Amino acid sequence: MEILLLGELRVVRQGSEIPLPASRKARGLLAYLVATGRPHRRERLCELFWDMPDDPKAALRWSLSKLRKVVDGPDRIRIIADRERVTLDTAGARIDIRDAHKQLHQDAEALTVPELENLARQLDAVLLDGLDGVGDEAFDCWLAAEREDARAARVRVLRLLATHPNMTSVSAPKWMRLWRVADPEGVAAFEQSAIGHGQGAELCPSLGKASAPRAVSKPALMTDAGLSTRSGGARALRVQRIGFCEVPDGTKIAYATVGSGRPLLKAANWLTHLEFDWTSPIWGECFAEIARTRTLIRYDERGCGLSDWEVKDLNFRAFVEDLETVADTLTLERVPLLGISQGAAVCIEYAVRHPERVSGLILIGGYAAGWRHIASPEEQARREAVRTLTELGWGTDNPAYRHIFSQTFMPDAGPDELAWFDEFQRVTTSPRNAARFQDAFGEIDVRDRLGLVSVPTIVLHSKDDQRIPLEQGRALASGIPGARFVPLESRNHVLVDYEPAWRTCMDAVQSFMAENNL
Repeated sequence: MEILLLGELRVVRQGSEIPLPASRKARGLLAYLVATGRPHRRERLCELFWDMPDDPKAALRWSLSKLRKVVDGPDRIRIIADRERVTLDTAGARIDIRDAHKQLHQDAEALTVPELENLARQLDAVLLDGLDGVGDEAFDCWLAAEREDARAARVRVLRLLATHPNMTSVSAPKWMRLWRVADPEGVAAFEQSAIGHGQGAELCPSLGKASAPRAVSKPALMTDAGLSTRSGGARALRVQRIGFCEVPDGTKIAYATVGSGRPLLKAANWLTHLEFDWTSPIWGECFAEIARTRTLIRYDERGCGLSDWEVKDLNFRAFVEDLETVADTLTLERVPLLGISQGAAVCIEYAVRHPERVSGLILIGGYAAGWRHIASPEEQARREAVRTLTELGWGTDNPAYRHIFSQTFMPDAGPDELAWFDEFQRVTTSPRNAARFQDAFGEIDVRDRLGLVSVPTIVLHSKDDQRIPLEQGRALASGIPGARFVPLESRNHVLVDYEPAWRTCMDAVQSFMAENNL
């Protein structure tokens, strides 16, 4: 079976095109299930496509019944739905955009001119043409991101064609013109790089300027154009590459890469979502700042975001294994690690286990021991009460339950940021997992590992952090040999991009990486 997403959505089985439902929402649902390639909660699908009808669940069931006639075969059930989730089994199916990304990811430099020209023709079509507006604003944002991802792939193909060593002098100018139209900044950077490397003796007919050896023009993982400001963050979302890896226990972890240059690996922390982070007043500008000069790699914690939610193990040991698996999947040999909140302890454990693979630690708002180990009886009672409220009220429409976290994470944030964070929490994880996370974080204890850290370390912590007191950040720094401690003038556990402490934090991190050549 073939599922074609480039151009109008089409499904082909054994050479014959299968008629699709007349409903644009049903076709949009199919496209979403195919392109995302992962399970989705029924509630979320109803929100994406049927927020108006009186019975959105019935609308979803009707659409799934129509789509089963399209994708299910006599010997294979592809739409798998239970009471909670819906997924589409695409194993063995050819999906044009997925195959194109795979070709470019595996060995783009080895592709022949005919193979690249075929990719260029495919990627010239508008992804999922005609499906604009079939869902809510979140669907439109997702569709725009997918199209920008396809556009970025097309730009890369055009660049490879324009600079291919086997390209004829007759065809090269055509591909260079197309590349220049699609990515003028990329062409300008390529030309400047060629000149800067002293390759002025011979002229490349496609450039009309000095040519460069092929190694000079190797494509960056991502372009860094437009990664500043929140609107730039939205652009970064559209060019990031999302992949999945499997931990030994079978859990699938979603990871993303964006930017260019030396890699920086961010350990997961609770309340992240690879698709939504870039529009965040919390993470968007921070990630964009890093991705302007480096390749930023991050992943969603098991139990939240795009990673598997239904997991047996939600504990510190599993968190460390997730980090190990991402690093192994991307064959990262020696990189600096960024750990925020409980991600700091995960980074510390990884650095002690694998000192040869870590070049430095950047720890923000972190702690070595969770609340079950060091909190007073009164504080433990408060934490237990909040945990109970979380499990009962996290998924409701009333944000009061989630607001408990918003106010402690960002007490000085404005009403817009708090409202955004309330909703972000709801779509990031389930009520049960939100409670399980609190249990897991309470059990963390790496105090006996601090003295074994052997890499340069910087610890940054808000002076009046309402979630993790400053004393815990200071204890973290004092226990790690040679660690630098930077107190920040803020009450926020998670810094907001417009507060002065955010700039102080980013400048300190950049200086630390430069001084230690990370």
